[in-house]
Amino acid sequence: MNAHSRARLEAIADLLDSRWRIPGTGVRFGADALLSLLPGLGPVVSTAISTYLIWASRRLGVSTGTVLRMIGNVGLDAVISSVPLAGPVGDVFFRANRRNMALLRTHLASGSA
Repeated sequence: MNAHSRARLEAIADLLDSRWRIPGTGVRFGADALLSLLPGLGPVVSTAISTYLIWASRRLGVSTGTVLRMIGNVGLDAVISSVPLAGPVGDVFFRANRRNMALLRTHLASGSA
């Protein structure tokens, strides 16, 4: 995997999960939490982008087991996002895309491909 591709995937995960900081705190949030404020369409868009990260990871050779863990992370995130009012708060604290990028980094560091 070239550095540019990895940086692109990291940037997408960062944008979705931890792009901004709530002033005066160490709490970070991303577009996923903001999209959860839009009933119906917001969580669908967020999940679609998260699915792209999984697809790209699979193309990089991550195992089926790891892909299933990634799908589980995104699935749980989608359930959290769908809860009215609580969804955006849950998205601030459950960062599926950051978790999935950690799984991808572990795969790449192991030299598996």
